[in-house]
Amino acid sequence: MPIYDYICRKCKRNFELLVMSSTVPACPHCGGTRLQTLMSAPAAPGKSATLIAAGRARAAKAGHTSNYRRSNGKIVD
Repeated sequence: MPIYDYICRKCKRNFELLVMSSTVPACPHCGGTRLQTLMSAPAAPGKSATLIAAGRARAAKAGHTSNYRRSNGKIVD
């Protein structure tokens, strides 16, 4: 189920909802059903060395060894 951004035309508040395609959402603030779907910018994946190293460490701990060298127990860049 995707997360959609909405603005309620009744109370003018913005909010996000996790909605199934067959569901008609309602505003969590006022209960209104006259909602406008907003365009939302996608979040770019993190590129910092710390995030990459943490992700590789979690993968290695889970047994995904494509970026992990068993000989010295260190993550390979």
